[in-house]
Amino acid sequence: MAAAGRESPISGQPVRDPPRRPPRDGYGVYVYPNSFFRYEGEWKGGKKHGQGKLLFKDGSYYEGEFVDGEITGEGCRLWASSGNTYSGQFVLGEPQGRGVMKYKAGGHYEGELSHGLREGHGRLVDRDGQAYWGSFHNNQRHGRGHMVFRNGDKYEGDWVRDQRQGHGVLCRADGSTYEVPGDVAGPQALGGPLGSLCHSSILMGYLGAVPPPRGAGRAATLGPQRWTWGLPARPGSLGRENCGVR
Repeated sequence: MAAAGRESPISGQPVRDPPRRPPRDGYGVYVYPNSFFRYEGEWKGGKKHGQGKLLFKDGSYYEGEFVDGEITGEGCRLWASSGNTYSGQFVLGEPQGRGVMKYKAGGHYEGELSHGLREGHGRLVDRDGQAYWGSFHNNQRHGRGHMVFRNGDKYEGDWVRDQRQGHGVLCRADGSTYEVPGDVAGPQALGGPLGSLCHSSILMGYLGAVPPPRGAGRAATLGPQRWTWGLPARPGSLGRENCGVR
């Protein structure tokens, strides 16, 4: 019997006790035998198909499109364990394609994903407002990318497995410019394992003085407040007016 005064938030239809078997076609509610999953939405041929909402016993849920029983299409997902949410494209239950991931701890990612990981091109912003946009691989910054720090410094260059490695240029907020040649790696290349996003305080540990501090690589002046790291300056090196960071 229909529960008096209760309506489905999706369809507006009266809520009935879930059947023991999945509905065949149309709209219906079904609680799975393990009681961990509850589905409310459209069915076709005994499978979830169309618009619906799948609720998990731990408080997680997915709401959006289903195809032949699978989470596939456009939808929104909440993970109760982390508090993170994702809105965008799904394939077989995983975020895949384009979408927006919002992190409970702060920050968000907007761009391409594959099997739930950042893959391709996108923009990542941390809780402090520092932003990276460029290439990702296996959930890490990898390839060419730009980064803007909260103190106004800007970096453009190569990244390898979440580290700045290869050629890069740092334009500081005070107008000074630093260039890293492509064959320099490690701390001299402004790199190192810095976590999900590099914080400017860590970066300034390497770039806290002009000229650079001892042990941070050789430096050669490129003109007023301009330095190249790791190798002597080359004629015609990148100038402040053409730092390559936009």
